[in-house]
Amino acid sequence: MNTNCRRVWAILAFGVAICHSPIACPGQNSGYRVWVSNEKSGDLSIIDPDTRQSLATIPVGKRPRGLRVSPDATTVFVAVSGTPIAPPPKLDAQGNPIFARGKADDDDDEVKGDKTADGIAVVDVRQGKFLRKMPIGSDPEQLAISADGQRLFVSNEDVGTASVMNIASGRVEHIIPVHREPEGVTTSPDGKVFVVTCESDGEIFVVDTATFKVVRHFNVGGRPRSADFLPDGSRVFIPSESAGQVHVIDTANYSVLKTISLPPGARPMCVKVSPDGKKVYVSTGRGGTVIVLDAQNQTILNSIKVGPRPWGMAISPDGAVLYVANGPSNDISVVDVPAGKEVARIKTGESPWGVVLVPTAK
Repeated sequence: MNTNCRRVWAILAFGVAICHSPIACPGQNSGYRVWVSNEKSGDLSIIDPDTRQSLATIPVGKRPRGLRVSPDATTVFVAVSGTPIAPPPKLDAQGNPIFARGKADDDDDEVKGDKTADGIAVVDVRQGKFLRKMPIGSDPEQLAISADGQRLFVSNEDVGTASVMNIASGRVEHIIPVHREPEGVTTSPDGKVFVVTCESDGEIFVVDTATFKVVRHFNVGGRPRSADFLPDGSRVFIPSESAGQVHVIDTANYSVLKTISLPPGARPMCVKVSPDGKKVYVSTGRGGTVIVLDAQNQTILNSIKVGPRPWGMAISPDGAVLYVANGPSNDISVVDVPAGKEVARIKTGESPWGVVLVPTAK
């Protein structure tokens, strides 16, 4: 569990927040709510994991994708974008995407986008209410939060940059050039760096959070969509969608230690490390499964069938439940981790994309 997560769950354990809303207050014993960004319906679904029922729907703007909860669990930040959606590309005989000439993206079509819709939506957790939209540059897709909760690190997909925003002022302090189609953004457990994955050319950028300089730049190929660290920060796992692989990176020098080939048909999208650091979960997109890896010896332990084209995921703090967004079926899969199987589906808005768990307090 990274630094932000540990701080959020500490708030839950000590009960320092005061609850004024049924959205924020736990109904039973879970101690969290499941928040889901719905890309096509432009809203968030708030789900009670105990009853497996939707509690609320919060409109936030066009095309919400990446979302994060603040360290104090009072605010959810959502990347919204006016860049239009296009269907995923066709696949060749080897399962690799076929792109139109001169185009390397499966998300955006040729229709002119609405740049006034781009930004970071700010949602008050206790009120369950959209507050405002902060400008963050063009086509934001994913984001991460600094360890002190003061800054957002955001990928600007269509302009090849990463933006650093001061949350208090709502101003962009730094714009960092990366390469084409930056997508995944995550911070290291110690908060000293954040990692940006760039789809088009398979490049990874490691940025120092004190100087905002790129300190490492390397290539894994195959459209990397996300990244996640072990709790001790010694390894980071990065999937390559079109290659059907997961790369294990040694963070001492950011070199590739091992590349894991996934089963045929797997198109790895989101990767999440379990809170205890023992397992790694990989959603496989059009593969329709979640692959479970042993984090220490990097072997495949299981393949769990979920819904169609699974993307975003979140793991309960005890590591027992996995929530997986299934875009085409407009629902999330609830996976019993010890049993290794899907046990329920919960309806969401249209085309669920990202998932986070937001702690509640009594």
